[in-house]
Amino acid sequence: MLAGAPDPVLPLDHLVLRGRDENDALVLREGTLSSKDLRTRVARLAGWLAAQVPERGARVASWAAKGELTCLLPLAAARAGLVHVPVNPLLKHAQVAHILADSGAALLIGTPARLATLGEDDLPAGCGLLGESEALAAAADLDAALEPSKADPQDLAAILYTSGSTGRPKGVMLSHANMWLGAQSVAQYLGLGAEDRTLAVLPLSFDYGQNQLLSTWYAGGCVVPLDYLVPRDVVKAVERHGITTLAAVPPLWVQICELDWPAETAARLRRLTNSGGALTVDLVRRLRALFPQARLFAMYGLTEAFRSTYLDPELVDTHPTSMGKAIPHAEILVVDDAGVIAADDAEGELVHCGPLVAQGYWQDAARTAERFRPAPAASVYGGMAVWSGDRVRRAADGLLYFVGRRDAMIKSAGNRISPQEIEEAALATGLVAEAVALGVPDERLGQAVHLVVRVAPGTSDAVADLPRKLMQELPNFMQPKVIHWREAMPIGPNGKIDRTGLASELAAELTA
Repeated sequence: MLAGAPDPVLPLDHLVLRGRDENDALVLREGTLSSKDLRTRVARLAGWLAAQVPERGARVASWAAKGELTCLLPLAAARAGLVHVPVNPLLKHAQVAHILADSGAALLIGTPARLATLGEDDLPAGCGLLGESEALAAAADLDAALEPSKADPQDLAAILYTSGSTGRPKGVMLSHANMWLGAQSVAQYLGLGAEDRTLAVLPLSFDYGQNQLLSTWYAGGCVVPLDYLVPRDVVKAVERHGITTLAAVPPLWVQICELDWPAETAARLRRLTNSGGALTVDLVRRLRALFPQARLFAMYGLTEAFRSTYLDPELVDTHPTSMGKAIPHAEILVVDDAGVIAADDAEGELVHCGPLVAQGYWQDAARTAERFRPAPAASVYGGMAVWSGDRVRRAADGLLYFVGRRDAMIKSAGNRISPQEIEEAALATGLVAEAVALGVPDERLGQAVHLVVRVAPGTSDAVADLPRKLMQELPNFMQPKVIHWREAMPIGPNGKIDRTGLASELAAELTA
């Protein structure tokens, strides 16, 4: 485990300097890169990027599956003085076009098949397109590798797009310091070391997924990226690569627990980490039985502040529903409706203070002002804080417990989904006059997307055509599990659709 005083905060690309030259750092399909190899390739890719996009602070986007490009680009872009915008490879052209336009990306590097789905209207003016293999080949031939960055740690390093309960995805601005301290914090409380090997199964476009890389490299360990087709691929990878660390979200843990794990393979895992949704008591027990030697870390986070809490694995059996306490570098306060610190066992809003707090939403002052507000007077850190909107309570022993969300965000299979984005896609088909997307509790997904719609007058075959059109416009994780057709929507006293009443009505139907 990392011990002693924390290291100074450095530019993000300095993470590659922490591993021993000869140690494995990244396992790719093409072969394994040592820490020395990793440093060389990051330096060359950074040099090539700086030549392609000379404007400091320009945005460079990536849209590709896990591989050398998506693993190296967060560090290479930072070294080149650029801002990385990772795009979820599951997204489709409409969502990607929004991210490119909103970020003002100067360059998009990705899988040629994905790039081919974009038209001229999907790209901001002056945005270049390049296939990932072509970019990597050009960087490999470059002699002018860049030296480690001397950037101010407060400079912007990445913009991660996350869905909100209303509107299109918004870009969370992360500095070098945000990401460096996040890597340091996780490496510290997980007890990562140079001998550890992390299986990176989560999307690298998510903060939780990207931290798989950064915290492991901070500790000098090795990352094995995996885009699995079926959960059994995870078992095979753990065995083949001697994996010690596995991060996942609850729906994947459910699938993992349904597999037959050879005892010697299960014993390889030293730590399991969960975020993106709470573990149920039953799932905790199943994981503890299947991996009795592994430490299970239940965690809570939000992109605007990276990660907030973790539960000490020693407490997971006795307090399986707790969110735990603040991670290193985070101050977590529970604030009541009067704006003061809530009493023990009283419900309040979770407010995250400290250096992990992001710099706000990219070019969105209005939504930034809603979520990023001055820290409560009781804060040790002060400054700006993230007011999460999540309702929690703090027990007398300091452990936190989740109560619920204020907004209508749908969390399905670890994905944060905007109901409005689904509704807008449905309305854009012209097949429906009204649409409401709701999250319904689901044993495997956490929440499943249910879409309630009223058919548009004068349309025919809407029932058959709507699912097909939504498949064309929305990624798989946003697809409604069920579409409910209504002749009329319930209307509340304000004249708007009564979403709360509709949710209750739907719950009654599903339990009848």
